[in-house]
Amino acid sequence: MKLAILSRAPHAYSTQRLRAAAIDRGHDVKVLNTLRFAIDLTADEPDLLYRGKLLSDYDAVLPRIGNSITYYGTAVVRQFEQMDVYTPNTATGITNSRDKLRANQILSRHHIGMPATTFVNSRADVRGAIDRVGGAPVVIKLLEGTQGIGVILAPEAKVAESIVETLHSTKQNVLIQSFISESRGKDIRALVVGDRVVAAMRRSASGDEFRSNVHRGGTVEKVTLTPEYEEAAVRSAQIMGLRVAGVDMLEGNDGPLVMEVNSSPGLEGIERATGLDVAGAIIDFIGNQVAFPEIDVRQRLSVSTGYGVAELLVHTNADLVGRTIKESGLWDRDITVLTLHRGASVIPNPRSGVELQASDRLLCFGKLEEMRSMIPDRRRRRSKVRKLPKDA
Repeated sequence: MKLAILSRAPHAYSTQRLRAAAIDRGHDVKVLNTLRFAIDLTADEPDLLYRGKLLSDYDAVLPRIGNSITYYGTAVVRQFEQMDVYTPNTATGITNSRDKLRANQILSRHHIGMPATTFVNSRADVRGAIDRVGGAPVVIKLLEGTQGIGVILAPEAKVAESIVETLHSTKQNVLIQSFISESRGKDIRALVVGDRVVAAMRRSASGDEFRSNVHRGGTVEKVTLTPEYEEAAVRSAQIMGLRVAGVDMLEGNDGPLVMEVNSSPGLEGIERATGLDVAGAIIDFIGNQVAFPEIDVRQRLSVSTGYGVAELLVHTNADLVGRTIKESGLWDRDITVLTLHRGASVIPNPRSGVELQASDRLLCFGKLEEMRSMIPDRRRRRSKVRKLPKDA
């Protein structure tokens, strides 16, 4: 295959290892500076220019987008997607993972275990937010910090309030999270490729430092994950739309707590800690998937007038409960079930004999009017506004 690695650091360890792994496997690989692309929207077909010349054809692209160029970098990746070039990490996945708040919102929607987290804007709400995550000590995080930068441990509520107010005064957005004391300055980095964890390491902070990032002097050691931790890592990466990701987890008393999903994980620390060829695993995965470029399913399936994609919830008292998909009548209403979500489990392309249960979520494609008619009226959280009395 012909592979493009998008990177502004061609001599960095990770870039060099990925390039070498691709060459060793007989692939044609180029490292291209992300900022030297120009997006061409004037032609009939989507195109890209590189250093002022029309880009030649590529089979796959591996983004290594730096945090400082997320907007432009993801625009380039999105254009590759429009050109049907395979990428293991979509522009949407990269963008979502870079925003800590957005990432937490997405993961919590899918019941991924995480440290208790709040986000507030008003000074008056800060103390309540601290109380909701369990009180001091708390961890305060800048939304777009990396490598442990912008992560602060506040030992007392008053100190936390002062820090948050100071950051707000400089127009910074912050998260307030519970401090997981049992992790004792340690965390786990799991490197996910496709649907499996290919390597994992435990990172430990040095001295009194509570942040375990290697960039902050932390040490690393190889670790074998339990199935519970593997599942949490793989599901988190998949939910974020990333096929290559570094998933950071704390070891909580009740199991894994996901802190972050990194779309451009460094390879040096984890390869040296584990002795595994992580770069090779990434290249092998891309080589196997190159025939199936990522597509925006909602975009493609919503082209037909009157048809679209929607998620239907099977309510407790719904007629669908206890019926199979074949008996549900969905097919008769021109509705096809693409995926069935049941708790933390996902059943892709469910068969006709699958029996529906309360709280199942069905990702469907079909007639929008038919699907809309199946959604019950939502309860109003507030009473209707009363009309003003007529003048006497």
